Amino acid sequence: MQQRQLDENTVITLVSEATAAPSMHNAQPWRFRYETAGGLLLLRADPERAMPGSDPGNRALHIGCGAALFNLRVAAAHAGLGARTRLLPDPGDLWLMATVQLAEPGGTITRGAEDDLVRLHPAIRQRHTSRHPFAEKEVPEDLQAALKQAAAAEGAALLFPRLWHVETVLDLVHDAERRDATDPDARQDLERWTRLGVEADIAVDGVPEYAFGPRKRDGKAPLRDFAGRRTVADRGSTTFEHTPHLALLSTSGDGPADWLRAGQALERVLLEATRADLATSLTSHPLESADLRTLARDPVSGAGQVQMVLRLGYGPRGPSTPRRSVPDVLDIV
Repeated sequence: MQQRQLDENTVITLVSEATAAPSMHNAQPWRFRYETAGGLLLLRADPERAMPGSDPGNRALHIGCGAALFNLRVAAAHAGLGARTRLLPDPGDLWLMATVQLAEPGGTITRGAEDDLVRLHPAIRQRHTSRHPFAEKEVPEDLQAALKQAAAAEGAALLFPRLWHVETVLDLVHDAERRDATDPDARQDLERWTRLGVEADIAVDGVPEYAFGPRKRDGKAPLRDFAGRRTVADRGSTTFEHTPHLALLSTSGDGPADWLRAGQALERVLLEATRADLATSLTSHPLESADLRTLARDPVSGAGQVQMVLRLGYGPRGPSTPRRSVPDVLDIV
């Protein structure tokens, strides 16, 4: 690839689209630095946005940064740029997640891979987490296969568990909910990253009350109740699906590089799902405790490390959630 000098507006656009990625509690745990002379974009984790109570090993933090990295790759391809990515390039700098060399693409293989990313570009802004009921409607097998292929393209595996396995995962969600009810650290993380009342209207991060969705009166959909014991005006309650369609995203390993790959795979799956008019939501709730997380894996194969539980279906996509401005997360030098 040949290096290309980028104007500031192009870099701002790339980072703006990268930061549309999902992250745990919408904490947006990333920062970017663009080195103009070398055309190098650095993605760093922001330790001030870590969650020691809910994510003590920073696994979810890495997944969020990986999702942002995938959006950046899609945005770069859409802008006609190649993006040569290195994960964890400096063993001495644990917060440096990746470097991305932006340059002119070259070669038919590279061009084909970038074209595959370009078609996902419109979905970056269309993808939103939906905490609303989905229809009791099956996800077609050919679409399931396409989503599995999307995960595999990023070095991960996507499993659509059978009904008995779904019930196991739902039981783990309930166990996690009971633990959180008596865990002050988890409650502190949730309250830190939720926005109620007037604060929701001016928020730039976190989960605003208008994105909580209705309370679950009945049904089995796994949803974290961000309101907790707090009152949210005009929220209401409703019945959710009784047979939720879940998918488990797994990687073979379970270290920081695997978590970054999982984040890229997650976002690729979510963008593919969005293109197919599927609504999506995520839950890491049963994965935040080591013992519960082990039980979430496929009991037949016993292989893989579950990194995220996805809920897929046909229904409203949900509202967009706030994002920090690009100047708050990007330095250009």
